[in-house]
Amino acid sequence: MKRTAAFFDIDGTIYREGLITELFKKFVTHELVDQTRWHDDVRPVFMKWDRRQGEYDDYLMKMTDIFKETIVGLSEEHVKFIAAKVIEQKGDRVYTFTRDEILMHRRLGHLVIAVSGSPYELVSEMAAKYAFDDFRGTVYKTDEKGCYTGEIIPMWDSRSKQKAIQQLCSEYDLDLNECYAYGDTTGDFTMFQHVGHPYAINPTRELLNRIMNDSEVKAKIQVIVERKDVVYEMDIHNMKLR
Repeated sequence: MKRTAAFFDIDGTIYREGLITELFKKFVTHELVDQTRWHDDVRPVFMKWDRRQGEYDDYLMKMTDIFKETIVGLSEEHVKFIAAKVIEQKGDRVYTFTRDEILMHRRLGHLVIAVSGSPYELVSEMAAKYAFDDFRGTVYKTDEKGCYTGEIIPMWDSRSKQKAIQQLCSEYDLDLNECYAYGDTTGDFTMFQHVGHPYAINPTRELLNRIMNDSEVKAKIQVIVERKDVVYEMDIHNMKLR
């Protein structure tokens, strides 16, 4: 028999913000990133998002760009050590809905797989913490000495996640019609297209627009919003965006 899997994005889906944010803060604390990069480059983009005048993705991409620059020449072991500290200190800061869904899928004997745009080092630690069966993350390549080169294999966009789902389907002999996917941004949309049971978790406006314009995804999607200590299940067919 073919197997069933649940695919989880991490940032904004399991973890309540972006893990790259916490990693970036550690880089500043460890003086791997100069504080002026935060004040001059990142903070202005963050403030725009914080005031709801800019996009969260712009803020994340700015940090990602600086992270990519900073790690060139750094030891992989150094970054792994910092990533482990991030998850040790912040790994419990998750949404209750997706945390419970992970436990439910494990009880049912489903494979639980992370497909995240966060650096592989962070995804690895998060996957271990929540007993995932497998995971995919953005790979920052290293040379023969174990130092980062600046080359990356991304996992935050729809095309990369689609490729990952197809590879995992072949590797684990999955029945995608019986599989689940959880995500919050348009980068997760192809996962929703491929599985029988997609869940949009605190979705962005852009993702909701994509869902509403795709009749097949709209017909099968569940939209979940978690705020404070309440989880809301929204009806995509009767949703009014303001």
